[in-house]
Amino acid sequence: MRILFETFRSHLNQFFDTVDAEKLSKVFEALLSCEGLIVISGVGKSGLIAQKIAATFVSTGTRTVFLDPTDALHGGIGILSSRDVFLALSKSGESEELLELIPFVRKKGAKIIAVVSDPTSRLAKASDLIAHLPVMKELCPFDLAPTTSTTIQLIFGDILAIALMKAKQFAASDFAMNHPAGFLGKKSTLKVADLMVKGNDLPLCRGKDLLIDVLHELTSKRSGCILVVDETSSLEGIFTDGDLRRAIFLKKEKALQMSMHSLMTKSPRTTSPQQLAIAALRKMEEEGPVTVLPVIDKKQVTGLLRMHDILQSGLK
Repeated sequence: MRILFETFRSHLNQFFDTVDAEKLSKVFEALLSCEGLIVISGVGKSGLIAQKIAATFVSTGTRTVFLDPTDALHGGIGILSSRDVFLALSKSGESEELLELIPFVRKKGAKIIAVVSDPTSRLAKASDLIAHLPVMKELCPFDLAPTTSTTIQLIFGDILAIALMKAKQFAASDFAMNHPAGFLGKKSTLKVADLMVKGNDLPLCRGKDLLIDVLHELTSKRSGCILVVDETSSLEGIFTDGDLRRAIFLKKEKALQMSMHSLMTKSPRTTSPQQLAIAALRKMEEEGPVTVLPVIDKKQVTGLLRMHDILQSGLK
């Protein structure tokens, strides 16, 4: 296994050492200036790589579709127009399915770019632009199974996707909009306001209140804490279930007659409704981790974020 890793690395290093990045930049410019769709096609393993590249392009803000060359000859080519760019992946540049398709792509008026490892191939000669991806040898001992070549195609596709993403100033918020489900979407879009306890479910009290008088509020709201606020709903402090246990242990029954001002923790960590929930989670996990964060908006308490709700959301 170690020898194979070293061999594969040498193959990839050879690619990076010999590839002409300047010439490949012309392909990037053609894709960036495309006014229509980028249509990617390929056969066999190159077809699978083409599908992955198309999916990455789409998720990072570049309108792209994968077109199977056989399907294209049976009606699928109808998607092409003169505003589009046709990107054809083939290591040898001699895939008959693609070669058969090229004249019809030409009639549609689409710009043709060949992504090949042989710049003298028929596909390269039939194209408007060539992306030459030099391949020393496949990792396969018979130099047959596509391994090095497909990895290089994938590298090239990913580099193009990120270059286009940066050129179009595709933001993290745009990425989030394209990934609404799963961890990526939640991480990028879920805000504190989406998870926080609010309204009548908020456990609140005043600083002058005695502990014995707020026990019902503390326990019935099931938030693990009570927030101490003034008459303008500004946060003065927090009192947690842990604080309750410590107060009873240290002060015994005297603790019940003490004011919340004397028992609360002043200046607790807080968050805002607009903050991403993942950022609030990191704040919770800072030195001396906590399980609740008061939510402050315009200097007033508007909610309470609990670790329990973050766990239920799937963020952690």
